[in-house]
Amino acid sequence: MTDSDKSLDILGIKPVADAVSVVTTATTAGIGAFLSRICLPAAEEYGLLLRDKVGAWRAQNAIAIATKAETKLRRFSNPDGRHAHPRLVGAVIENGSWVEDDFLQEMWAGLLASGCTEDGQDQLNVIFSTSLAQLTPAQAKVLQFACERCQKIRSSSGLAVPKVLIISVAEVLEVAGISDVHSMDLQLDHLRGIGLLDIASGLNPDAEMADLCPTALGLQLFIRSEGFLGSPLEYFGL
Repeated sequence: MTDSDKSLDILGIKPVADAVSVVTTATTAGIGAFLSRICLPAAEEYGLLLRDKVGAWRAQNAIAIATKAETKLRRFSNPDGRHAHPRLVGAVIENGSWVEDDFLQEMWAGLLASGCTEDGQDQLNVIFSTSLAQLTPAQAKVLQFACERCQKIRSSSGLAVPKVLIISVAEVLEVAGISDVHSMDLQLDHLRGIGLLDIASGLNPDAEMADLCPTALGLQLFIRSEGFLGSPLEYFGL
């Protein structure tokens, strides 16, 4: 492995990436066999497309995430001697490599960085990888906005408790980067459905206002996607 490869192969990712490549190749062959039975020209075109474009595209995305993760790891800790569990690395490569959006790539990078510990056995971020894999860029931006802007208090039991943030519907649309209020309503429904926003969150069309309140899960996903491995109390200075 060259020095250039090593700079990108943080935490021993390359062996996992090689394994993913083998699986992808096998999957491609299986789909190609099916297409060959029903339409040989389509199978040939599909094989060329996957080999020459899709594979390279996913590899480029994975490299971008790994590079960002290295930066985030150095931001919050000394990366020397820290490792990530193979389950997490595999989840980040498998799911994150399908993401071209820079905002979501930063979140995947943060999950990888915050999953690095001295013993390499922390698997909690595998939970968050499942949630992150379901997010659109608009949802990710709204979640980040809500987590950053809402008031947080320290409970008597020592937990960080987020409070409802009330803003205009127009501001929510601006944060999400979309203009369709129906799409925004649906995306907030989904954030509630996967447990990242409180059940009371959503649009109030009569008042043209929106209530946003992240759940504890949403708050944890946010700080870990920033690359921070610690409690919300520490991150928000509570």
